[in-house]
Amino acid sequence: MEEFLQQFINGLTVGGIYALIALGYTMVYGVLKLINFAHGDLFTIGAYLGFTLLTSFGLADKIGPFAAIAVLALMVMGLVAVIGIVLERAAYRPLRNSPRLSAVVSALGASIFFQNAVMLIYGARFHVYPQNLLPKIALNVFGLYVPFVKILVLVASVAMMVGLYVFIQRTTIGAAIRAAAIDQGAAKLVGIDVNGVITLVFVIGPALGGLAGLMVGLLYGQIKFTMGWLYGLKAFTAAILGGIGNIPGAMLGGLILGVVEALGSAYISIAWKDAIAFCVLILILIVRPTGLLGERVAEKV
Repeated sequence: MEEFLQQFINGLTVGGIYALIALGYTMVYGVLKLINFAHGDLFTIGAYLGFTLLTSFGLADKIGPFAAIAVLALMVMGLVAVIGIVLERAAYRPLRNSPRLSAVVSALGASIFFQNAVMLIYGARFHVYPQNLLPKIALNVFGLYVPFVKILVLVASVAMMVGLYVFIQRTTIGAAIRAAAIDQGAAKLVGIDVNGVITLVFVIGPALGGLAGLMVGLLYGQIKFTMGWLYGLKAFTAAILGGIGNIPGAMLGGLILGVVEALGSAYISIAWKDAIAFCVLILILIVRPTGLLGERVAEKV
């Protein structure tokens, strides 16, 4: 039982990261009906920006580790959000009225550009995050060993997901996003700035993806320029699992995928963890082709 709970917590931790990345996919799809294939590379950029800011400014020594993490997260989210805005203006907005395939090709081109840009700037080798940033403490209850960094990642992930859900469901701007997701033409008729909504989506999604990249660096200690491909694929799978375009679905799909991976690694084989996750996806989509919670962001505004 202890091993099961340990793996369950491990799965929730990595599942929270998948969910944050999946939210970027599902928000863009919900409004534009477009898969942003460059989103995984924005996640990678977030990880590398976190590494650069952490090693260049020595924030932990100046303001303490906890304040440093908070400042670092805000800086990474802000910088990746700016890159997301530039991506939308340069790669997607000019093709908004073009055939859908054109936007897909543009997204793939942006992904290749970002990946190679990171490789040229930082090199192809692994980069290691400083290991003395966070205190080496752990929660040890009834035989469960949970390091502080996992607690931090899990709490931050849940807080971001809950905050985004409340923002989308309870604010006027969130209502505008839901309206644009349902019908852009009708949203324009009632005075909603659809271009502004799309820009906001490309702020929130990349910001959350960048934060997830920082979390991976803190959790695992090393990053590589190709990491966005696998994490992006897993997050895309999570978005489909929950129902592409559905924000709670992306959250649920990410958590389920993380738990399935962790339990599959522990009880079957770590070599098969990716295959197990995708098999679960296939089985669920056979039963529910629209995902666990369906595809709609909202049914009414």
